[in-house]
Amino acid sequence: MENVAEIPAERSYSPYAALVGVQIFFGSLPVIGKVVLKVIPAFGLVGFRVLITAAAFALIQAARGRFWLKERRDYLHLAVLSLFGVTFNQLLFISGLSLTTASNTSLLAATIPIFTLAVSSVAGFEKLRGIKLIGVVVACLGVLLLIDPRNASFSSQNTIGDLLIIANSFSYGIYVATSKSVLTRNGAFRSMMWVFIFAAAICVPIGTYSMRNIEMESVSLTVWLLILYIGLGATASPYLLNAWALARVNPSTVAVYIYLQPLIGFLLAVIFLGERIDLKFVLAAAFVFAGVFLVTRRR
Repeated sequence: MENVAEIPAERSYSPYAALVGVQIFFGSLPVIGKVVLKVIPAFGLVGFRVLITAAAFALIQAARGRFWLKERRDYLHLAVLSLFGVTFNQLLFISGLSLTTASNTSLLAATIPIFTLAVSSVAGFEKLRGIKLIGVVVACLGVLLLIDPRNASFSSQNTIGDLLIIANSFSYGIYVATSKSVLTRNGAFRSMMWVFIFAAAICVPIGTYSMRNIEMESVSLTVWLLILYIGLGATASPYLLNAWALARVNPSTVAVYIYLQPLIGFLLAVIFLGERIDLKFVLAAAFVFAGVFLVTRRR
């Protein structure tokens, strides 16, 4: 049997399996996050997420003896990536979500792969092929069919929130498009550790300030356990898997898998909330998987 480690990146299916895992982990966040946000302010949760993830990565890497980066210039590179991939990404998303509707948020998040493909092409990191562009559009159509833009409300009241979500999508698109080289050079684990260490320097103080009026004794053990899961399961794991996959496949491939999140959310609702799958869901799933296939297929 052929060893996966010896299979060239383009022939191994492991990165694609990792990207599915990323969307499953991220897909579990909204349900759990709603429970925690009833007790913990949004920026406080961001602070906890980043702190827990940074601490976990640092402890593991210190134990492995792989703490420091290979090249000094990579510290600056990862510090900039932490702004786009974690700090701006999370703060803009949460701020936008608080000012607009969930439908608008899901709809506008579908722009992430488009921004990623655009930045990759302009920066010369990836050649823009027609089949990939078609794949992104097809997958986007599936998301639009699933969400139904008619449910979105782009009133003046939501405009600021909508703009923040678009800024969040652009920020994460920059992160995905520009991080491949440094992730490949230093490895996913070490790179993600430094990304979150740099992000913690900004997010933790902001989160601490937002928690100033919260009585910590009143927070139940269940909420603390959910916060721990959000830090390790819904943040550290997907970011690590995403980075590992990004070092092995093109940025546009990583980005297009984001379109699986709404489908996974609906499937989780079927499993845990007893909701039913209808024809619209089946058609939307067909569009999304067709788009993913077109982007990830080999010539």
